[in-house]
Amino acid sequence: MAERAPPDLDTLSFRLVFGAIAAIGLVFLVAPTLIVLVTSFTNAATLKFPPPGYSFRWYAALADPDASQIWSAARNSLVIAVCATILSVVIGTAGALVVSGNRAPWARALDALMMSPLVLPALAFGFGCLIYISLIGLSPSLTLLIVGHTVVCFPFVMRTTLASLAQLDPALAEASESLGASRLRAFVKVTLPLIGKGVGAGAFIAFMASFDNVPVSLFLADARTEVLPIHMWQIIDNDLDVRTAAVSGVLIAFTLALMLIAERFAGLTRQLGR
Repeated sequence: MAERAPPDLDTLSFRLVFGAIAAIGLVFLVAPTLIVLVTSFTNAATLKFPPPGYSFRWYAALADPDASQIWSAARNSLVIAVCATILSVVIGTAGALVVSGNRAPWARALDALMMSPLVLPALAFGFGCLIYISLIGLSPSLTLLIVGHTVVCFPFVMRTTLASLAQLDPALAEASESLGASRLRAFVKVTLPLIGKGVGAGAFIAFMASFDNVPVSLFLADARTEVLPIHMWQIIDNDLDVRTAAVSGVLIAFTLALMLIAERFAGLTRQLGR
């Protein structure tokens, strides 16, 4: 058996340079999360790193009646994220079905229009929405907040669904229709199961993008629908409450659990790598 030739100097240098860049990027991405996670176990009364000691004091404090506003904000965020995700799945899947494989100019224009929320800065979008709803006589509310989150989240579902549709053989749906199935039945029985993992991957991203959204929530939330990111921002700005670190630890664990579920059932990394 012929031995594999060792990599030349240029290839080795390329790998070393990009490996070092990737390692630096990973450190900058992961280090803040680790610092917050470690700080959440502090036994001190203030946010300080490194902690002088460790305990579950602030996680236990989340169960106190004083933390009711935190849980209320978390509940609002969860309701908004679930509603926005459901609407994003419906709109994103429908949009992907319309533009997939269609080379007409109107289809490409529609694709660009529906993807535009990913390009437009979220802060500018939220501010523009606030001005628009004020001009038409509306005021910030839970309904408008869900609509705003849906607008910035459904492109994620549409993009992953388009990737799944690109891998789908159109002859399968055509064969089912030729055998007597209606278009709706062919979609439900053939197309949807085959693109389901792509839709699921987009739904996961849409849910996390909505739950963690600040710019849109900042402008479209009213006093009764305060969301968790805004509430955490306010209590950090006011008194550096250590409970925010504990909430962040819970959110990190919650996100990791969702990622494992998405990877197990939707093949998240495989769908995003297409």
